[in-house]
Amino acid sequence: MSEQTPTAATDSAATAGTATSSAATEGGADLHIVDVTKAFGSFKAVDDLTLTVPAGSFFALLGPSGCGKTTTLRMVAGLEEPTAGRIVIGAEDVTYRKPFKRPVNTVFQSYALFPHLDIFENVAFGLRRSGVPKGNIRGEVESMLDLVELSTYARRKPTQLSGGQQQRVAVARALINKPEVLLLDEPLGALDLKLRRQMQIELKRIQIDVGITFVHVTHDQEEAMTMADTIAVMNAGRIEQMGAPMELYENPVTTFVANFLGQSNLIKGSLTGKTGGDALLEVQGARMAMPTARVHSERDEVWVGVRPEKMQISRAGTSTVGENAINGVVTDASYIGVSTQYLVELPWGQEVSVFSQNLSTEGPLSTGDGVVLHWNPAHTFALDASQDADAGAEKIEGDG
Repeated sequence: MSEQTPTAATDSAATAGTATSSAATEGGADLHIVDVTKAFGSFKAVDDLTLTVPAGSFFALLGPSGCGKTTTLRMVAGLEEPTAGRIVIGAEDVTYRKPFKRPVNTVFQSYALFPHLDIFENVAFGLRRSGVPKGNIRGEVESMLDLVELSTYARRKPTQLSGGQQQRVAVARALINKPEVLLLDEPLGALDLKLRRQMQIELKRIQIDVGITFVHVTHDQEEAMTMADTIAVMNAGRIEQMGAPMELYENPVTTFVANFLGQSNLIKGSLTGKTGGDALLEVQGARMAMPTARVHSERDEVWVGVRPEKMQISRAGTSTVGENAINGVVTDASYIGVSTQYLVELPWGQEVSVFSQNLSTEGPLSTGDGVVLHWNPAHTFALDASQDADAGAEKIEGDG
């Protein structure tokens, strides 16, 4: 997370308004990051990164501390210069352009509001600095405060607002200069859980209303999945996988993505052949199947993956015709209201997690109960067994 003083953040935003308000178009602009590398000495924070953020989309860079996501955002903003590669916004190469001459504005976690100015003047600051006629300012500011639902707070000071309200002021101040791309640097990190969830909905609503390109940096998986149209999961300066939230969650292509986005059970198995559109598997003597499109390995030795909530758990002896199935013994059961979370030990000693909705009137299973775990073959994915099964499991918060 990068922090800016109020002066630094707002001066940049205000001057950017001069260069961009006339050029900004409805829907924003495409952002192209082309073969970009950023090295600090011998360390590559970003390693040959190429991606395109479509105009008008809500795009998230997601990853743990040190993955390169914040460095990437700072290069787009002009706060860092790439060691190699190009950054293009619309049709303009802005790689070496000063921050205040780029059609972007940034919203920071620290809000960076002027404490001595009321909310109206905080939002109006950029317009005044960029020379907008005084007669036009009131209407534009009032319209922007309507957008963020803060019209009745115009004459309050920032300290009189909640954290979520202050963040909406910061968004309004950034948007009023009509940037083609809005950059959000861990914008919800300082909020408590309830406010954070409210602001996730608010930011998505605002993005849909204004229709410009949002690029959001976060380490929070739920936050990215709630708001973004497209997520790029970053690790060690590179993109592990990029796509729609559902695509990444349901069909991860690496162990890092499987573990970083939610939780996965990864069981050692091997590919034994194909039949029709299915791949055949063997897992510790049990035969299984899965769609070939969900196999992401050139090797026969694979991690057979399934999400905990995709597994069904039944007492031993239950018939599982047409499903993948493994026997086990319950080692822990945690009742959490909407579901019970089980740990189940498999015959070879590995423990897996199962999240089971509390739909039965019989109550949860108990520790020591023999069970059969079964799931739809279509919910299975297979990953290269040479990858670390624990990669991405430790979700570290912080800068990146």
